[in-house]
Amino acid sequence: MSARPEEPPAQWHRVLTLLADISLFIGTRSVWAQAATHRLPVAVVISVCYATILVSGVLILVVRRRRALARLDLVVLVTAVTLVLCTWVMNHHGSDEADLTTQAARELVAGHAVYGHPWPWLFGHDVALTPTVTGGYDYTYGYPPLAPLLTAPLLWLGPGGVPATAVATGALVVGAVVLWRLLPGPWRSTATMVCLGFGMLPTYGRLGYPAVLALALLVPVVARWPRIGRGGRLGPAGLARAACLGAACAAQQLPWFLAPFLLAGIYAVRRGESGARAAALVVLRIVGVAVTVWLLINTYFVVSEPAAWFSGIALPLTQGAVLHGQGLVDVSLYLTGGGDRLDWYSRASVLLLGGLLAVFVLFVRRLGPAATVLPWLAFYLATRSQDGYYLLMTPLWLTAAVTAPATEFAGAWQPRPRPLSGPHRRPARIAAAVLLLLPAVTSAALAVTGSPPLRMRVTSVRRVSATALSRLTLRVTNTGGGTLRPHFTLTAGQGMDPYWTVVRGPAALPGGATATYELRPPAGTYGLPRPGARIRLRAFTASPQTLSSRYVRLPPG
Repeated sequence: MSARPEEPPAQWHRVLTLLADISLFIGTRSVWAQAATHRLPVAVVISVCYATILVSGVLILVVRRRRALARLDLVVLVTAVTLVLCTWVMNHHGSDEADLTTQAARELVAGHAVYGHPWPWLFGHDVALTPTVTGGYDYTYGYPPLAPLLTAPLLWLGPGGVPATAVATGALVVGAVVLWRLLPGPWRSTATMVCLGFGMLPTYGRLGYPAVLALALLVPVVARWPRIGRGGRLGPAGLARAACLGAACAAQQLPWFLAPFLLAGIYAVRRGESGARAAALVVLRIVGVAVTVWLLINTYFVVSEPAAWFSGIALPLTQGAVLHGQGLVDVSLYLTGGGDRLDWYSRASVLLLGGLLAVFVLFVRRLGPAATVLPWLAFYLATRSQDGYYLLMTPLWLTAAVTAPATEFAGAWQPRPRPLSGPHRRPARIAAAVLLLLPAVTSAALAVTGSPPLRMRVTSVRRVSATALSRLTLRVTNTGGGTLRPHFTLTAGQGMDPYWTVVRGPAALPGGATATYELRPPAGTYGLPRPGARIRLRAFTASPQTLSSRYVRLPPG
């Protein structure tokens, strides 16, 4: 009797593998061109990868067995890893995040304090600054310490931020491989595509973002996360995942926002399975292991510099960085003249996070599959709403979509007070969700409808040439009732250029007062953009946090 022939792979499996293969083309040409000029062996390896991509594309479409296509999934993964490493070899100097992480590692090795000490010399011409509403810049390390601890043994790799970029890129590769292994066979190429394809996340790895390390540690946590603690026991695998959660929280702050949703979801699923007491014990064990790992990683810093350590890891929440990002703050940054209620953006973000968590608990059977996406909605309302907060965690979206479908939450416990379980329960539940989210919406509305407190007018310009100026004189009126301490800048694009120095003018401008300010560019001169470009004059204040801005036309030279 002949063996039954193996069934051919599903067409959707072919398509996913082919898409992952195609995604490897993105950005590869520019790296090859760079390598062909500076590092010919790397260019040769990339050329071989091109051949592998092409041959794989043919084979993906013609193989007849599932096992053969599974092997091609592995070939595409290995090709992707090779291209990521080649790109890192060519571009590994990093960003401000890499420089800060590497400097923190150097200070750690030297026995010096890591937190609370500014390192302004790291920020030169090509390294981005983080301006604050107080008129200064943040030069200190503001992340938990796992990334510097892992970077310290690699300081021999090179100057600048090279060691930190090696850690982040290595973590991304390991995270991609782990995700590839944890996904069901036909879905594995999606891990290659999302983590290593498109050139999106590898860029953050080469920039040395600690969040990439946190992402890699969260991958095993999120994979099949509703099954953690099944039967009331964690087991070795559950303990390891709880430890990864604690380590992720010790790498960067973003996991802090995801953890409550995962813990609430685990509690709901376990309570529906085993009751309230068993569910609470499971969650307490997870929290206990995670907190223990987190404390072990932080112990040295808690003992050696407790106050500075606490201020440092809380810095992204307290530093008062200026508005930036692609979220709702763009209304105040670009669409209006600013606002006098910018603090309400932060309040709206916190309220939205709390409201979403409450809605998640209330409707966990429906919202459970979206647990890895919901927390990032809150960042859309924050004063710092950079798209990196969303992009960096997208592999977790994929992980949950494949391994935590809605069926995992079918029996989850949902709190149902009497008003939400009566004959009019559907309208009542909709009303409850609206009420939980209403404070965030109200706060956001207050933020975007604020008025700029300063009225500014350019009265004179001192030029050094037809295309550069050295002084700017403003007439500024405080239209509000409180005293403000303005800090000025001029920018011709998105984001914000460095602050200008106030040469003449009061540091504090009382409510209703008018004063003249003479400003000097930070570099001594300011090169004017091309004719027709729009220049925006901005003034930030810290207490209260406000922004006043307007487009200005500088008189011709």
